[in-house]
Amino acid sequence: MSRLDADTLPGTGISHLDALEAEGVFLMREVAAEFERPVLLFSAGKDSIVMLRLAEKAFAPARIPFPVMHVDTGHNFPEVIEFRDHRVAELGVGLVVASVPEALASGLVREPADGSRNRIQTPVLLAAAQRHRFDALFGGARRDEEKARAKERVFSFRDEFGQWDPRSQRPEIWSLYNARVHPGQSIRVFPLSNWTELDIWQYIARERLEIPAIYYAHEREVVARDGLLFGVGEHLRPRPGERPFVARVRYRTVGDASCTAAVRSAAASVQQVIEEVAATRITERGATRADDRVSETAMEDRKREGYF
Repeated sequence: MSRLDADTLPGTGISHLDALEAEGVFLMREVAAEFERPVLLFSAGKDSIVMLRLAEKAFAPARIPFPVMHVDTGHNFPEVIEFRDHRVAELGVGLVVASVPEALASGLVREPADGSRNRIQTPVLLAAAQRHRFDALFGGARRDEEKARAKERVFSFRDEFGQWDPRSQRPEIWSLYNARVHPGQSIRVFPLSNWTELDIWQYIARERLEIPAIYYAHEREVVARDGLLFGVGEHLRPRPGERPFVARVRYRTVGDASCTAAVRSAAASVQQVIEEVAATRITERGATRADDRVSETAMEDRKREGYF
């Protein structure tokens, strides 16, 4: 038995990762059977890469029977977009791009004063879901990421406006899921709910999954801002008084380049990342996402509006 599979569930002979994978595969098949127009949210981040792998396993040797969708802020890390296009082409799945720049041009949303487009993703996501009539949307959120996400059910009910009310969520006793929705309503499905960041990395190692290079340590020009290290680039420029410098960093999560920070790291391989993650006590969102620091309820506020 390999080191990664040594954590076997008592009395089952099944490894922890196998159990998580089986749950994810079951959810993929359940959604495909119960809903008419599912879609998988794919940002090319580590969680959505794992989620796409679960979908691949759920329906092999057939193709994945639903498209993937990327809510594109236009403030992307180039390595991530390159990986997104490569992986989608490799699997032969349809790609729907919900474009924030197009929404800005059409007047659906307005450019925020602080330049971060993370918050204005929500109306763009909801408009795309309505346009394509998606009734189930797979998301890669995990309960260990943030306290608002810890409130989520695996099947998260959303009303006709795409909004989330934690008090109206449906019970999931014995892993029984209520997929009933009326026209206009939808379900957000979270196959990775019971995974941790460490589980994600151990699964990436076991499956030998390819991921964007910025998840590994590399030299990057950064600025120190509000206790975080932000990569200097097209979408984030130094402010007056900030002095850029080169540091060896990696990204624990990827998203809008204007508000996603890197962390100092020497982890240049999957195994080194696993060892680093196992030793840390700060979640990746807490360590790297400036937009979550707006208020104590920043994530929950966005989720109520329709965000993942």
